[in-house]
Amino acid sequence: MNILSLITFLPLAGALLVLALPKEKERAVQIVSLLFSGLALVLSAALFFYFDRQTSDMQFVERLPWIPSVGVQYFLGVDGLSFPLLLLTTLMTFVSLIASLNIKNRIKEYFFWFLILEVGMLGVFAALDLVLFYVFWEITLVPMYFLIGIWGGPKKEYAAIKFFLYTLTGSVFMLLGILAVYFKSSPHTFDLLVLLQAHPTWDRTFQIIVFLAFYLGFAVKVPAFPFHTWLPLAHVEAPTAVSVVLAAVLLKMGVYGIMRVSYGMLPLGFQWFLPFLVVIAVIGIVYGSLCAMAQSDMKKMVAYSSINHMGYCLLGIAGLSVTGFAGSVLEMVNHGIITGALFLLVGVIYDRAHTRDITAFGGLAAKVPVYAGIMSLACFASLGLPGLSGFWGELLCFVGAFPRWKIYTAVSVIGLLVTTAFFLRMLEKVFLGPFNEKWKDLTDLDARELCALLPLVALTIYLGIYPKPALDLINATVGHMAGLIK
Repeated sequence: MNILSLITFLPLAGALLVLALPKEKERAVQIVSLLFSGLALVLSAALFFYFDRQTSDMQFVERLPWIPSVGVQYFLGVDGLSFPLLLLTTLMTFVSLIASLNIKNRIKEYFFWFLILEVGMLGVFAALDLVLFYVFWEITLVPMYFLIGIWGGPKKEYAAIKFFLYTLTGSVFMLLGILAVYFKSSPHTFDLLVLLQAHPTWDRTFQIIVFLAFYLGFAVKVPAFPFHTWLPLAHVEAPTAVSVVLAAVLLKMGVYGIMRVSYGMLPLGFQWFLPFLVVIAVIGIVYGSLCAMAQSDMKKMVAYSSINHMGYCLLGIAGLSVTGFAGSVLEMVNHGIITGALFLLVGVIYDRAHTRDITAFGGLAAKVPVYAGIMSLACFASLGLPGLSGFWGELLCFVGAFPRWKIYTAVSVIGLLVTTAFFLRMLEKVFLGPFNEKWKDLTDLDARELCALLPLVALTIYLGIYPKPALDLINATVGHMAGLIK
């Protein structure tokens, strides 16, 4: 078995082993899940040293016939766009499983579904056949539905159904788009690399219609305005680790789809949609930050900030430049790491205090200094403070978009200011001022929580000081992409 297949299906092997274990063997279930997810992380980290940074070509390619009668292949490969997201997925899933060790209810099913979710996410970033891509995309829906619907909060069923209906509706349009390009291509194929070369023969009207079909599928997942309404509820009701993966990885699938499929395969449709895309990006940045500012629930505030940050990614794409594309990919990676940490930290305070109301706390910095320090660092990184990783992605998105969209980019800066305001307001309300004696028994981070958080803290600081290793992975691919549309 090739390395990409091994990384993608190790979590599936773990899930099947978990399924075979008696449900009373809870510790064994947790160990097996961590072991197989950890192996996938180790192997993907090993690929970092073998990845050729000088080429935009697909690497570690695997190609086997799957359904030859209709040309469907088992076709995997990664480049500078997908490999950073593959790494992010294995890291954030492993971290989330560590955070999930405090789950007490139906442990076997929980870890089984979490591992299946990892298979789907990894497959989306590795697949180069549109049918295979669609299969992995749909695989992520089912585990996420159960993880929210069974282990979520008071409105878990409603949140799970809303998430499922939104994303399934988008998927139907995506499937129509896949069928359209299949029948338009000659000879008929689902091979993404072949389809990326076929677009010069497709007329503009066809590209616009098919672009819209794909966009509806990807925009729901981003989530781009006005398809974002499922996200805050899903985050609030989901258990902590599921919120981490949802924000860190699943939202990136939408932006990845726009860059991988829509942009390269349908350039005339993309150019037609570009003025709308930049407006949607600006709305996401400003509206998402204003909504976050209005929240008193910490988790809902971080959820809305994700809409704001995905707007930066769309703005970078709309710049149609090497800098903008690089910024968008880097923003996806950095946002995954930082927001993952923020959701873990919100989960920690909720586990202890059973509330996430910002106004219910006060002066906690003196009582839980380690927690306060890491939360402050994550907030500063998310608002884009120089020296922390969040800064570079946002900077490149703005610099990449400015030459083409000067006024829109200037308006987007409002989002930066509001983001700074709501994070500072949260830090002031929770950690500064007089100590609220109600929380005198609150304890600081324990060993499990630190194990989940410290790798994210280390990466936030390292990529903030020295982003070159991440940009080296991305540059060759985005340089090639930027040359596709003049």
